[in-house]
Amino acid sequence: MRIVVLAASVFLGCSMAAAAAGAGSYPTKPVRFVVPYAPGGSNDVVSRVITPKLSEAWGQPVIVDNRAGAGSMLGTELVTQAAPDGYTVLATSGALAINVSLYRLSFDPLRDLAPVAFMAQMPYVLAVHPSLPAASTQEFIRLARANPGKYSFSSAGTATATHLTGEIFKSLAKVDLLHVPYKGGGPAVNALVSNEVQVIFNVVTGILPQARAGRVRPLAVTSAKRAAIAPDLPTIAESGVPGFDVVSSYTLFAPAKTPRAIINQVNTDVNAAIRQPDIQQRFQTLGVTQITGTPEFLGAYVKSEVARWAKVIKEARIKVE
Repeated sequence: MRIVVLAASVFLGCSMAAAAAGAGSYPTKPVRFVVPYAPGGSNDVVSRVITPKLSEAWGQPVIVDNRAGAGSMLGTELVTQAAPDGYTVLATSGALAINVSLYRLSFDPLRDLAPVAFMAQMPYVLAVHPSLPAASTQEFIRLARANPGKYSFSSAGTATATHLTGEIFKSLAKVDLLHVPYKGGGPAVNALVSNEVQVIFNVVTGILPQARAGRVRPLAVTSAKRAAIAPDLPTIAESGVPGFDVVSSYTLFAPAKTPRAIINQVNTDVNAAIRQPDIQQRFQTLGVTQITGTPEFLGAYVKSEVARWAKVIKEARIKVE
């Protein structure tokens, strides 16, 4: 019995020492941030703002690896299949919670990914073509109710966040708008500028340059609070549609079974990076709001988003081919 107890004690002690050593030495080689979108998008930009700070803190390169395709599912699947050692992580957005209700996935993001850190959020903007006789959200709602089905809104594609934001607006504001999908946010904005459509819900950085040039008219932001980059723009909620709150979120995940010590370290270091004044200034310029929190906070958020978008998709009867 004494031999068994002694052996167990030695084994436990060695295991704990190995775990502590592994966590303490991480990382010992480059870390890859897989961004499941093309370069230049908001998710990519946010990642490239944060990664230099992590490289500096860790003394190792942190590489942004763009793996666009299949509505972010290509890059996401790659991470679910990666070794759970902290050297491959996923820097993703709200599509992670949306795709669950649309596709037969080869993976389950709630099962095959471990939440690591929240990074940031960015609001969308409700904007209209300048020819539309509406200078506020309420004026637009009255116009749309008086002309059901007459006005159309563009999106970055069917079942994208910009499409579903429009569906939420239709439901809460009780208006009938026609959805017109495009292949990406840029073409969707161009469609509004050229008056192919009359309305759009797009990220703030995609709308404000066009608004300053007088090509579109912004009416409100979709977040619960006003955006620091456009403080004069009211929220949709304060413009007569209570409860409206939709944002684009930028989050970090690791493969399931990644050691908790590594997840905690990455979470701590990401939170420290985005609290630095120069990062906060850069985020403000980009129209991004920093978000910090524990892995549990992110996990709860994602579960709530999966349920939320499932409800929107079911009620709007959205299907993809």
